[in-house]
Amino acid sequence: MADIETWATDSFEAKYSAMMGKMSEADIKRSANHVLHLCQCSKCPTFIENGESDLVFCTLGKSSVIHEQKGCLCSTCAISKTMSLRWDYYCTRGSAVELSDL
Repeated sequence: MADIETWATDSFEAKYSAMMGKMSEADIKRSANHVLHLCQCSKCPTFIENGESDLVFCTLGKSSVIHEQKGCLCSTCAISKTMSLRWDYYCTRGSAVELSDL
């Protein structure tokens, strides 16, 4: 289980289990809103401005309107780095939980 001593080297799965493993869907959405200021999704070449308010695709899952991949900023995002995310194009592929072994 992720803790302060091992956080830098822990996997996404360990961090997710420690932080969000027992959260409800509503709590996860609230948590995503707390880190929205770190999210790079709206600046991404793949993002389509369509009034979609649920960004943080790595947490909330893929977009219902984005289908074409035009470039990805996920690897540069502070959320990806902090949570040890190892995938990309969450907006078209799904959340980190959906892409992981959880």
